[in-house]
Amino acid sequence: MAPDPAVEAIGRELARQGLVSRGCFDFAAGESAPPGPDGAPARAVLLAGQAGPAMWERFRAERRDEPDPLDAWTRRVLDRLARRFAARTVLASDGPPYPPFQAWAARAEPVRPSPIGLSIHPRWGLRHSWRGALLFARPLGAPPPALEPSPCETCAGRPCLSACPVGAFDGGRYDAEACRARLRAPEGRDCLDGGCLARRACPVGAHPGHGAEQAGFHMRAFLGGASPGSGR
Repeated sequence: MAPDPAVEAIGRELARQGLVSRGCFDFAAGESAPPGPDGAPARAVLLAGQAGPAMWERFRAERRDEPDPLDAWTRRVLDRLARRFAARTVLASDGPPYPPFQAWAARAEPVRPSPIGLSIHPRWGLRHSWRGALLFARPLGAPPPALEPSPCETCAGRPCLSACPVGAFDGGRYDAEACRARLRAPEGRDCLDGGCLARRACPVGAHPGHGAEQAGFHMRAFLGGASPGSGR
């Protein structure tokens, strides 16, 4: 089955909005899937996300004074594409139950679990996120992503594991409350203004990560109780 032409067209439209197509895949016959645009279980999903500063620049130019402004902006962008390409929008923050974005991404692009639990990309490292997805009533016929070894396998020292000053990633799980407590304290200002130190310690990814304004926005949203499905 040849890939649906919509896949390439949506990728171009996402790039114009500062977003990145994060791959797609078809659900298997009989697989549990969220509702598509017709209310029946979706047949395919295409993920959209962020890597680098382009999304933030576009969002700043179009931001409105509203609750959860980044999610609201993302939904407007994806809803326009959903109407054009007969799809349904879901955001990483929709829930509970939250869409399984990390599990979807593992089927759509060459990401692997990192030692701190976040998905690592061979090009972007830990400096990326998923913002939303489009669900389709038809298969898209996209080939599976090329298999690539995890960059963590050859990472000397794994600095992401020791960068967090409160050990929020120790013990094989993420201690969100220890992280929030650090952000509220005066000594946590670097994390609050500059973003997660564990993410920043990852040596993979030569592209620009979140700038200070964007990093501070995401950290303050997390401190205010943003949902765990936010992909931030």
